[in-house]
Amino acid sequence: MGPVESADLSSGPILPGPTSPENDVGKIVQPARFLASHHRPGEDHVYAALDLGTNNCRLLIARPSGGGRAGFRIIDSFSRIVRLGEGLSKSARLNPAAIERTIGALQVCRQKIDLRGVTRARLVATEACRMAHNGAEFLERAYDSTGLELEIVDRETEAHLAAAGSISLADPAAEGALLFDIGGGSSELVWLGPSVGKPRGGRATDAPLSERVRCWVSLPLGVVTLAEKFGGLEVSSAVFEAMIGHVSGELAGFVERVGERRHCKRFHLLGTSGTVTTIAGVFLGLVRYDRHRVDGLWMSSADVDDSIKILRGMTYEDRVANGCIGAGRADLVLAGCAIFEAIRRAFPAERVRIADRGLREGILHQLISADSVSERGSSRAACSHGRAGANEISFKQPI
Repeated sequence: MGPVESADLSSGPILPGPTSPENDVGKIVQPARFLASHHRPGEDHVYAALDLGTNNCRLLIARPSGGGRAGFRIIDSFSRIVRLGEGLSKSARLNPAAIERTIGALQVCRQKIDLRGVTRARLVATEACRMAHNGAEFLERAYDSTGLELEIVDRETEAHLAAAGSISLADPAAEGALLFDIGGGSSELVWLGPSVGKPRGGRATDAPLSERVRCWVSLPLGVVTLAEKFGGLEVSSAVFEAMIGHVSGELAGFVERVGERRHCKRFHLLGTSGTVTTIAGVFLGLVRYDRHRVDGLWMSSADVDDSIKILRGMTYEDRVANGCIGAGRADLVLAGCAIFEAIRRAFPAERVRIADRGLREGILHQLISADSVSERGSSRAACSHGRAGANEISFKQPI
């Protein structure tokens, strides 16, 4: 089985970027899921972004930080391993125990959303719900149980949001970078072009994401699916190489499309996933995971080699006891290392940057950007009509 979806945008980008939010409203931000609100004109919105994946349920809640670049300040967060996609590769259905675990996590998210007075939200579900025959049925159950209305996003949107959330960590001097997000049930790779955009008024400009994304691919494999196929408790050298070979076969078409661009100046990898943050934690020797030390960390290829070697040398019990791994991911991390290693062999790079950010941050950037554009438009309309609040939005109240 080859990549389930991909695109080459060299002849003209088709994805909107966070610096062109007027294009995002139809493509990315809608249908945003709006919650009931007592929001008053002139007050800042409170934003929520929820990412329900094959393995994790993760939430961020933020307020805009100002500055005109869709910046934000995190005021609350939540993450729980739910294994929604457990057994999905064999049954093509979400199983009852996984559904119950996930509903429990979503109930916590709803409590946090209510507590923080969220007024804007986008709540997305990815590969597990895309692939499950009962994915839509699960979303109805989740809505009935929590009042949260999730949307299943396509793979193009998922890749774009991951890029929007982490592209700020790409080296601005690089002619190209490969951003990758190793998920539970799928893995997205995005080839990013230079950060310098088309000159305007004789001056260089920052390229919007729509110009920087040159091609992308979504592979139908992640840490959960790979561990279920090959095993994850104890992984021998032969099994590890078999995992890498399997992933390499899925990658081949994308490698061919990127072609010689892999050899551009200052090329580097940019990874956003639990796999790469775990590798970074091992490299730093952290007793407990520390996002502030991991996010934005540069590692050399040799550093990655050494860290993966350490992980492969651990027993399952060692991984469970490690503060950067734990029981919830001890049987998945080596599958993630195999996916990472396949990417490194296909796209050799001396440098890797680690991102503890991604899809949720991309959602927040785009919601805030869209509101910024909307508010500027409202202000202009109010001035021209002599009144304020001309474009006031009404909110939907979940059950």
